[in-house]
This record gives sequence, C-alpha cells and structure tokens, in this order.
Amino acid sequence: MITTLRIPVAEPVAVGPMLASLRSHTVPGCEHHNSATGTHHRAIRTNGGAAHVAVRFADPATPDDGRHGDVRHLEVHVETAGRADVEEIEERVRKWLDLGVDPSVVDAAFEPDPVLGPLVQTHPGLRVLGTTDWFATAVSTVLGQQVSVAAACTFAGRLVAAFGDGAPGGLRCFPTPHRLATVEQSELRAVIGTTQSRARTVAELARAAADGVAPEHLSFAADLLALPGIGPWTVDYLALRLGDRDAYPSGDLVLRRALQVESAREAAERAEQWRPWRAYAVMHLWTHATYSPPASSA
Repeated sequence: MITTLRIPVAEPVAVGPMLASLRSHTVPGCEHHNSATGTHHRAIRTNGGAAHVAVRFADPATPDDGRHGDVRHLEVHVETAGRADVEEIEERVRKWLDLGVDPSVVDAAFEPDPVLGPLVQTHPGLRVLGTTDWFATAVSTVLGQQVSVAAACTFAGRLVAAFGDGAPGGLRCFPTPHRLATVEQSELRAVIGTTQSRARTVAELARAAADGVAPEHLSFAADLLALPGIGPWTVDYLALRLGDRDAYPSGDLVLRRALQVESAREAAERAEQWRPWRAYAVMHLWTHATYSPPASSA
C-alpha cells in the first residue's frame, strides 16, 4: 500500500544543511539518499509493521522563499505491506525532521549573538535532526566513537544486513534490541568489524534496551551511563537527537574547536546565554564546521 502525505512546514527551513546531514549519516541498507532529487528514503517500524518512507521538500510555493510566516510542504511517500497508520507516521516524521518548531523564535534569540548571529543569517530556520528509532541512533552513536561518520554508518549497515528485518522498497529495518541481545559478543565484533570493547558496549546496550531501558523513563540517562563504554558525550548527544532542545554535548571536539575553547567547562559556560535553545546553537556550529564551504583564498 502506498500513501502520500503533504506536511506543512513553517518557513524558513534550511533544507540544504538538513539534506547534507541526512546524506552523510545514511546507514546502508536501512536508508538511501538521492541527491539528484533531494529525496531521503528510510525503513522504519510502525504499529502496522515495517514501512518505507521517502521524504522530499516541495518547491517553495511563493517567490519569497524563506520569509517568516510562509509555509512550505514536505512530501512524504509511505510504502507498507499492509494498512498504514498515517497519523503515527506523520508524527514520527515531524519529530525526526524537527518540523514542529517555530523557527522565527529560535532565530530571533540568536540574531544578536556575535557568534551565532552570522550563522543564522547563513542558515535561517536550521532544524535539529531527531530520530525514528532511538535504539538505532544509540547504537550508531556508540559505533561512531573515535571514528568518522562514514565509518560509523558502514558499521551500522553491517548490523542491518546481518540482523535487520525486511521492509518495502528493498530496505531493511535496523535490528531490534531483542534481536541483538541474542547475538554473542564475539559474533557482533566479527560482523561489525569493530573493537572488542565497542562490541561489548553494543551488546550491553541491546540487553539493557531489551530489558526496558528507554527514553521515556526518568532514569534513562543514568541507565545509559551505567553501561560500559557510554559516557556523558554519548548521553548528551542522544538527548539532542531525542528532542531535548537545550541538550548540549559540551565535550564535543568539533563544538569546542568552533568555539575556540579548550575544555568542556569553557564550552558550557559559553553556551549559558543560549538557553533554552542550546541544541540549535550546537547544530549551527556543527553545520558551519562540517557543511559550509571553505572561505575563498582569492
């Protein structure tokens, strides 16, 4: 069954950085990114079973693209084997792409800031990418420790190929916690091609999630920190991806370099004035450092 949704999105929306981030974080087998059409495909689990979701921003409806108050639409094509729960899928997509925020409020808060003001002018309406599967994001984050984003995606793709479930459109859903919890640590290490300590962390995370550790519990952060190989940066990053718009991974190396500070404490102090929108500040700094073209030397 194929269903098409059109979700209104408040302008401005920084489509370019969003697509760049989706492209660079694509997990092979679970996702596919078509740069030519600006379409991102992902397999997700729903209450009705596996679904193939393809998202694409429609062309601006007015010539004043980016003007406060305008509305743009996100086209969502959903393919399922059975009946699709349209409301569930729309809500998942909204949270994933941060479509519920009023960008004018966030941008106005940052415009006077000497660091963030110029970045807001470059990318007004920047969103904080979320997730459609907290466990998949958590595992990918663990696999991304001390390696490149591309390597982390490759590692996650190996898990999808070995233990994922089939979905429409030739994609596969990320393995469930219960599935990975049944896999021996030695097999995880061999499949992923990672270190023994990283495989242990993935195994312990899977067991914890299978036993009920989940974001909706107040003890979630403490539960994660109790696992081997998971520290404050991982927990703070997950909080950002899970919808805490004041989350701030102060120990992040790229963030500290962007702020030109040496320590996490200095980074945290610098960001006090950005509350309660520190997650958006992080996204602006990451976007500038990662996706902005270098300044011309001419």
